[in-house]
Amino acid sequence: MLNDATVLFQIAGIGIIVAIIHTIMKQMGKEDIAHLATVVGFILVLIIVINGLADLFQQIKSVFLFQG
Repeated sequence: MLNDATVLFQIAGIGIIVAIIHTIMKQMGKEDIAHLATVVGFILVLIIVINGLADLFQQIKSVFLFQG
C-alpha cells in the first residue's frame, strides 16, 4: 500500500498536469481534446481512489474477521 502523502501528491500531480493540458488545448481551440483530457484525468484519479478504498476495506476485514 502506498503512503498517504504519496497518494495525495499523485492526485495533485495529475490535477496540475490535466489543468495545464486543458488550458493549452482550450487556447488552441481544441476544446474537445481539452474535455477528453479532463475526463481521462478524472478516471485516473478515480482508479487511484478505488484502489485505496479496496485496501482500506481489506484492512477492515482483516481486523474484524481476524484474518491475515
